[in-house]
Amino acid sequence: MSKYYHREKIKISSTGRDIELLVFRPKKNALPKEKTPGILWIHGGGYITGMAGMIYMSRAIGLVKKYGAVVVTPEYRLAGEKPYPAALEDCYSALKYLKNNSERLGFNPGKIMVGGESAGGGLTAALCMYARDKGEVKIAFQMPLYPMLDDRDTESSRDNHAPVWNTKRNRFAWKKYLGELYGKDVLPYASPARQTDYSSLPPSYTFVGDIEPFYCETLQYTENLKKAGIEAEADIYPGCFHAFDMLLPFKKESRKAISEFEKHYLYACEKYFAEQIE
Repeated sequence: MSKYYHREKIKISSTGRDIELLVFRPKKNALPKEKTPGILWIHGGGYITGMAGMIYMSRAIGLVKKYGAVVVTPEYRLAGEKPYPAALEDCYSALKYLKNNSERLGFNPGKIMVGGESAGGGLTAALCMYARDKGEVKIAFQMPLYPMLDDRDTESSRDNHAPVWNTKRNRFAWKKYLGELYGKDVLPYASPARQTDYSSLPPSYTFVGDIEPFYCETLQYTENLKKAGIEAEADIYPGCFHAFDMLLPFKKESRKAISEFEKHYLYACEKYFAEQIE
């Protein structure tokens, strides 16, 4: 039992099966309801591993504890159970749950945000594109942290031998996630770096280490958003490997990354709003 938040597990229907959500609501609202966001946070793990419980080491739990955010995180299907598009479908079902339960959960439906790390960052970007094109849920802000966006090799993902995540693991994960689609032209919902239309996507903030595989695709995604007139920013942390903030939160670089992330989150709470379509 946390002194900061209420936690509940619920099941919702998704495409093909039910999925579980972890729902976190603050015991004390740091912000009035009209400024409180509802956040869908998507765990990482290369699309092949991980669990919703990883939220306890993620940036999202701090947003509940320190700033009173409402956070929902889905136990989406991993590639070993079912490849793309199962994970995206599960995350979209969770997003619709978030929108439809804003009154009960106590947040402003105009301040729906989506975020995640690694594969969760990739699903964040894909979900923003999918939601934009479906037109059923409006997302006010996205936080795709060091996201896994490109099934093709980039300058930083090719011949990368950094700790935690490297070229070999990256290629294996994409093969599992895309299944029979691997090596073919796929939709941006599967590999967001293949997007050609970045218009009307939500404003974005991210950070990334410069020795990790996703360095180039993170910066390219941010640049593509900016070219489309979307407010977007990426902070770079020299010498840092994949998920450094989660694995070494006590390091100077991690403390700075966490602080900057929270500053951008608070800025987004004040500035960004996306009215829902009934």
